[in-house]
Amino acid sequence: DLEEEIYMLQPEGFEVKGKENLVCRLNKSLYGLKKTPRCWYKRFDSFIVSLGYNRLNVDPCAYFKRFGEKDFIVLLL
Repeated sequence: DLEEEIYMLQPEGFEVKGKENLVCRLNKSLYGLKKTPRCWYKRFDSFIVSLGYNRLNVDPCAYFKRFGEKDFIVLLL
């Protein structure tokens, strides 16, 4: 999901006759968009944290979850 409004030209081959100068407002991030990796990470992060994983302080792409005293899972993104 996007946090701000982003517009793009109509994709080639999908232009509407008589409305070639109009633009499209994006509802979701698109592959190739500069903000796509950050949007994807934020969505992944909120999902994995909702499952009970904790983010490591030293690496924002490493998560862990404990199960009792000795068992744990380390998830590296």
